[in-house]
Amino acid sequence: MSKQTIETMVDWIEENITEDATLEKMSSYVGYSSYYCSAKFHEITGISFKLYLNKRKLSLAALDLLESSDRIIDIAFRYGYSSHEAFTRSFFREFELSPSKFRREVSEVRLFNRIL
Repeated sequence: MSKQTIETMVDWIEENITEDATLEKMSSYVGYSSYYCSAKFHEITGISFKLYLNKRKLSLAALDLLESSDRIIDIAFRYGYSSHEAFTRSFFREFELSPSKFRREVSEVRLFNRIL
């Protein structure tokens, strides 16, 4: 698998991040098995597909918290979280603040940037 295919995978993730982006859908898009895509993605990027997807979703959600007045639950649903609670738990693990406290107290965020 070429680096260009990995770049295609990353492009696909970024384009589908607010949709139901799954390893299976991405691997189908690039024409390889899920297992092979997962292994090669990790080998070339140094991070698993799942962790990359989660970190990107949370980074973009953090940006939305700072740049919009959208309700937290709407942001949570936008990035595929099933509930406010699930989003808050994930968000807290990543940023060590609840989404509401983050919105009130943080003025700038260090994002997990797109790779490649």
